[in-house]
This record gives sequence, C-alpha cells and structure tokens, in this order.
Amino acid sequence: MSDKTAQKIILSADSTCDLDEELKARYNVNYFPLHIILNEKQYKDNVDITPEEIYQEYYDHKILPKTAAVNVQEYIDHFRPWVEDGYEIIHINLGHALSSVYQNCCLAAEELGHVHVVDSCNLSTGTGLLVVAAGKMIEQGLDAAEIADALRKRTSKCHASFILDTLTFLHAGGRCSAVAALGANMLKLKPCIQVDNRDGSMGVGKKYRGSLDKVLVKYVKDELAKYSDINTDLLFITHSGIPQEYIDLVRKTVEETMKFKEIHVTKASCTISCHCGPNTLGILFETK
Repeated sequence: MSDKTAQKIILSADSTCDLDEELKARYNVNYFPLHIILNEKQYKDNVDITPEEIYQEYYDHKILPKTAAVNVQEYIDHFRPWVEDGYEIIHINLGHALSSVYQNCCLAAEELGHVHVVDSCNLSTGTGLLVVAAGKMIEQGLDAAEIADALRKRTSKCHASFILDTLTFLHAGGRCSAVAALGANMLKLKPCIQVDNRDGSMGVGKKYRGSLDKVLVKYVKDELAKYSDINTDLLFITHSGIPQEYIDLVRKTVEETMKFKEIHVTKASCTISCHCGPNTLGILFETK
C-alpha cells in the first residue's frame, strides 16, 4: 500500500474471542457481546453476567442459560457509525457451526457495505488468534479486504482444544448423554474436546484418566507434540475459572516444552464457559 493513503480500519470481534484486556487494548479491538438468557432475563456476555454466576445458578437451581446470537439489526447498529465516519471494518465471528452470528453479520455487511466479515471457524481464543493477526496486519498498513482474505486462509492453522474436568455441564446443556457423563465422572475420565477448524464444531478427542494436574501436563505435551510447525509467536492458556495452581502448572509445562514469544492467560466468556463448566482449560495456538 505504499502509493495509497492508508485506510481507516476498525477491528471488531464477537466477545467470544476471549482476549485479555492487554491484547484488546494493544490492537484496539471493539467487542460485540453475545446474549445470555437466564431465568427469562437477558444479559450481555461478560458485561453484566459472569461464568461464576452461571455456575452458581446451576448448583442452586439446576438451571443453565440459553445463549442467543447477535441479530442482523444489532450488527447494523454496531457498524453504522463507523461506516458513516468513513471506516472500513473487519469483524471476526464465532465459528458458523456454533451460532448464526456469522450469517447475521454477513447480512448486516451486505446492507451497509465497507464491512469485511471473517468466519473464524473456531471459538474462544482460537478466534482470538485471528483477531491478534488482524491487529498486526492493520499496523503493517494492509487494506481491509487484503487482511480479511489473509485471515480466511489462516483459519485452518488455528488449533483449539481443551480438557473438561466434568461432563456435568455438557450433559445439562444436552450435548452429552447422562450415561456418558456418569461413566466419565465415575472413571475419573477427562475428555479432550477438539475444535474442528473447518467450522468451529466440537468433537471428543483423547480421553485422559487421572487427577486434573496429571491430565493437564499430559494434554499439553500431547498437543504441542502433534505439530512440527508450530508458530511460536503466541500461545493462549484459556480457562473457564480454575485455581491458579493449575494455570501455573500448564504455563510451566508449556515453557519447558517449547519457547513462545508471548503466552497469554485468558478467561473464557459465559457463552463458552456455560457449556463446559468450571475447571476447563485449553491451550490454543497456530501452525505455520
């Protein structure tokens, strides 16, 4: 873009990208929170409700929230002021298998123009990896269409997985049978949930047995050994609320296994946390 005037670009993302405050500020990311509906009351994810409040409601009353996508009009209202101010907007969505947000965002973009929508085909900081990549490309002076195209090609390089401590919440949310949940909990099985980076859907990978500390160490080593071409610029340790000792253990295991320029510990949004329950933790990174 050497001979062109640099575009004015806004970086926007669904709140489910789960960046920490430092990265959000560094790349000036504008969040759009998804909706959480609990006891017929609507909340904005991580704005006026927390994962801890959701867990407590389940423990007290066996009620889990419903999650609702951002609708077309909400996206239009979110983007319109920037479009009218002459900005190009890059918006990165939660994977299309998990929500209709991508579809709704595309409809809003069609109506407004100047909005470049990217389906992350991922969730949590698997999406966050693309948001950070977009922030870096904006700093380099690429134009919005170039950045969006580059991000779409990168989705298959973003790897997200996490270890579930309990199947209780997956079962309560209708995503796993009572028999499977009971069996796993009795056998102390901790499944690894793998995110399919072609659409963002989730599947069960390896099933680990044992205490959470031993399982997390084995899981980290397994995930980092899977790929020969890991991009060591950035790794996320993302959790749904877990004691600090486990986070420290995972960070230590990562650092002893591979050197990353940056490791960021982030907490998952309510949309992600309410399906997996407390003590869920994953490492998320890119390959080259």
